[in-house]
This record gives sequence, structure tokens and C-alpha cells, in this order.
Amino acid sequence: MEFNVRRLAADAGTFLSRAVQFTEEKFGQAEKTELDAHLEMLLSRAESTKHWTEKIMKQTEVVLQPNPNVRVEEFLYEMLDKKVPTRANNHEMLGQCMIDSGHEFGPGTAYGSALIKCGETEKLLGSAEKEFIHSSAINFLTPFRNFIEGDFKTILKERKLLQNKRLDLDAAKNRMKKARVADARSAAETELRIAQSEFDRQAEITRLLLEGISSTHAHHLRCLNDFVEAQAAYYAQCYQYTVNLQKQLGSFPSTFSNNNQPSGSSSASVCVPTAPPAASLPAPPPSQASPALNELRSSSGTRKARVLYDYDAASSTELSLLADEVITVSSVPGMDSDWLMGQRGNQKGKVPITYLELLN
Repeated sequence: MEFNVRRLAADAGTFLSRAVQFTEEKFGQAEKTELDAHLEMLLSRAESTKHWTEKIMKQTEVVLQPNPNVRVEEFLYEMLDKKVPTRANNHEMLGQCMIDSGHEFGPGTAYGSALIKCGETEKLLGSAEKEFIHSSAINFLTPFRNFIEGDFKTILKERKLLQNKRLDLDAAKNRMKKARVADARSAAETELRIAQSEFDRQAEITRLLLEGISSTHAHHLRCLNDFVEAQAAYYAQCYQYTVNLQKQLGSFPSTFSNNNQPSGSSSASVCVPTAPPAASLPAPPPSQASPALNELRSSSGTRKARVLYDYDAASSTELSLLADEVITVSSVPGMDSDWLMGQRGNQKGKVPITYLELLN
């Protein structure tokens, strides 16, 4: 009991001494030992690393989960150490909506079948997004968070100890200056040597910890590479899914019918072949068109073609057409048999064969 009282009294005395030294420094009434330039630079770099690590983490979380309400919910589950409930993301919900509507309109119809195919692809995109978020959270966000909650907290603790040892050292220097009696001066010198030794030791510990920031940067660089690789794989996967969907939908323009459009209405944006008067645009019979088409495909040349009906491009790889205009067409190896490559001036893109009449 007596030992504890003495220890409490000693701690209170040390705290008071530091408080007095700190206050006098603030008012310019006491000298302050400055840290060496190298240590100050290391401290500054550690603070900068902590600042930017937190900002990168925050913005990455926004990218991975744009909905702030969901981020708050996930944070609360994490604080309560509970598993976040599994929920469908936006792509998956859109996909399910398309699939349900496709079944409602009828899988046997062109529109219903297209909706189902789009819905299935949207679900694949949603699944790829979940995998990307999971991978990024483990390989990128977790190491960054471990630095903030682990290594940097240790640095803060040792830096605070260094500050206290520095205050003890400067307080001992002041007592040394004020000592007049020989005995008091001898005791002050002993106290100053001890304070200097403890300060030097703590400065070395802090310096070693701060120099470890270089290793932190190297580790974060590897995490950054992992994040970029995951991002590249995610976007490549999404691209492949959408390209496959585009190919599946590419066969629809020649078979679409505008059954759902009210009678008497018209729309230039619907990719439906509306036959013009036969006298103005006679369509060649298959027996005449087939040889010309086969000749075009067997050669690497080009042919002129007249556009039979208006056509609005469904994607950036296609070329919009106007009835009666003449364009240049060519066959591209590997392209779907229902399509040719069309060119109008500097514009190029895929065009459906059923909309064209090859000219001699």
C-alpha cells in the first residue's frame, strides 16, 4: 500500500514537472530541445502516409460501394462484429427485373427472349462486381486499415513517449541551471544524465519505427498492384459478358416485329424493317442476291449497296442507315453471316444484310 502511494506521488510529480515545462515553453520562458532534422523528416513522412492512406481508403470504399447508407450499415455490422447480410446488388436486381419481364412478354417473342438474355448477363455482371469488391477488400483495403489501426498507433504511442522524455530532459536542464548548492547541483547533474539517456533511447526506438514506413510503402505498392490487377480482370470480364450479349442480340434485328407499337404511330428509333412501296425499292429475290453475296464474301473487295429501309445502330460497332442511300460494303472474315461491314465516308460499322440491295 505504501509503495503504491509513493509511486502515485512520483507519477504526479513527473506529470506536474512536464506540465510546467510545457507551459513555460509555450510562453517562451523555457528552452526546448529540438529533434534532429532526420527524425523530424521521418515524423512528417509518417503523418503524410497516415493522411493519404485514410483518404485512399475512404475513396476506394466510395468506389466499391457508392451508396452511403449501405456503407454506414456495413460499418455498424463490422463494429458489432456481425456478418453483413447477403443482398442483391443493382446489376442483379436489374437482371432479375429483365428476366421477369421477359417471361411476362413471352420467351418465344423476340423482345421477351432479348430481355431474358440481357437479364442473365446483368446477373453475371453483378456476380463479377461482388467478386471484385471482395477481392479488393481483402487484398487492398484490409492492409491499409491494418496500418492505420496497428503500425501507426504504435508509432503514435512511441512518439508520445518521446515527447514526454523530451519534456523530462528539458525540465532537468532547467533544474540544473537553477541549482546553486553543490549537493543540489550534483543531484541535478545525475538527474540530467538519466533524462538524457532515456531521451536518446526513446529517440532511437521512435526512429527505428519510423524508418519502417519505407517497408509500409513497399507493402502498399504490392497491394496497389493487386487492386489494379483485380480491376483489370473485373472490367475484362464485364467486357466479355457484354460482347457475348451483343453477339446474341445481333441476330434479332432481322426478326424483330413491331407488334407492341400502337397502330398509326411511327418511330424512327425502332430497328424494324418497314417495307417501303415495292415500286420505289424493289427487293431482289434470293436467287439474284445470293450469287452477288457469295462473290463478295469470296473476294476481299468492296461493293456498292443501296439501303432498302432505315436502320438505327444498336451499338457503337454498327452503322445507322437511311433508306435509298448508297454505301460501300465489304465482307470481314469471322463476322456473323447476317452482317456486312458498311462504310459511308469516314463512318464504318456493321450493317444487316436484310436491309441492303447489292448493286452491280
